[in-house]
Amino acid sequence: MLDIRLIREDPEKIKERLLGKGTDASAAVDRILELDVSRRELIARGEAAKARQNKVSKEIPARKKAGEDVTAVLEEMNGLKEEIKKIDGETKAVEEEFYNLMLSLPNLPDPDLKYGGKENNEPIRYFGEKKEFDFEPKHHVDICTDLGLIDYERGTKLAGSGFWIYSGVGARLEWALLNYFIDTHIADGYRFMLVPHMLEYECGVTAGQFPKFADEVYKIANPTDDRVHYMLPTAEAALVSLHRGEILTEDELPKKYISYTPCFRREAGSYRADERGMVRGHQFNKVEMVQYTLPEKSDEAFEELVGKAEALVRGLGFHFRTVKLAAGDCSASMARTYDIEISIPSMNGYKEVSSVSNARDYQARRGNMRFRRTATGKTEYLHTLNGSGLATSRVLPALVEQNQLRDGSVVVPEVLRKYLGGMEIIKKNEK
Repeated sequence: MLDIRLIREDPEKIKERLLGKGTDASAAVDRILELDVSRRELIARGEAAKARQNKVSKEIPARKKAGEDVTAVLEEMNGLKEEIKKIDGETKAVEEEFYNLMLSLPNLPDPDLKYGGKENNEPIRYFGEKKEFDFEPKHHVDICTDLGLIDYERGTKLAGSGFWIYSGVGARLEWALLNYFIDTHIADGYRFMLVPHMLEYECGVTAGQFPKFADEVYKIANPTDDRVHYMLPTAEAALVSLHRGEILTEDELPKKYISYTPCFRREAGSYRADERGMVRGHQFNKVEMVQYTLPEKSDEAFEELVGKAEALVRGLGFHFRTVKLAAGDCSASMARTYDIEISIPSMNGYKEVSSVSNARDYQARRGNMRFRRTATGKTEYLHTLNGSGLATSRVLPALVEQNQLRDGSVVVPEVLRKYLGGMEIIKKNEK
């Protein structure tokens, strides 16, 4: 959620910056300003009426004791009671519309971002050399099927299109990747959390996914009450709500968390021919990184998360690039995002395996997450950041494609071998 003071101070600047994200917020901003004025006026009127009510209510006993007629005073009290009820009702309606409109506004993109969408994304660095083959390389679907790593047919039978089953060495390879990610994060001082996979609606509001993107998740009907639950689309939705409604001390920050979860998405992609297999799906595994930090440490935390994501991919020996997203390609709740994009040979390009983002104080305002300054005792909104560290559904395809050999076998990256009993090459009929 944006700071209302920024909107009051320069609404045209807010409109212009949001336009850089592809959002025409002119009508919403104008209406927010109208509601803000009405809201403050109603609050002032309500407080004045309640103050008068308190004053008159204290006068009644004294007047009765003095033998005075209190009929007029009682009539005034009844009138004040009705007036307060009316003002409270109007205030509630205005505040509800105000709050919903504030929730609908995306985060402001950082000033250094290019405006526009994907066409203005900027690769800022590359690592390694693109893999060259002296034979006709296979697609990851064919490699995984030939080696018995993935069972696509039975995955579809169990859950429909967009699902698959890791099988045998394939399941072990997937688990090895996750262990490699988790062990690395723990060594870097991140606290490992296993969070619920089913969340309440307020988690989505805090993360910035709801109400705008509420239709993009799997919702769960609860037969015993009217609470709304949904299957998390990413562990970020859980981790950024850990301190919702809390005031932390300055010396508690930064807080660094990781979590492994399956992620559930209703939209599974375009089903283009080059995206067959597990590049897009309704369920995939991911290790997520989240930091809560001081505002002045926010940029430093962002670079740390980018560096961690890059190090994980570099450790696997892959060719990849880091891309600075244009304002319009950043998600609604983020002020800046860098994508780590890995080369998948069969796709003739790069696919994102990690998005590292800084929400600034946007999520903290939505979740009322603050910290208290040691020097002043005053509270401020903290900053939240997140990054994939990493998602496996594109790492595994890149692994088998980049590391394939002429005979169809696959070289296991060295960092994963200890999780696979020392296995160096995955061969057909491997148990």
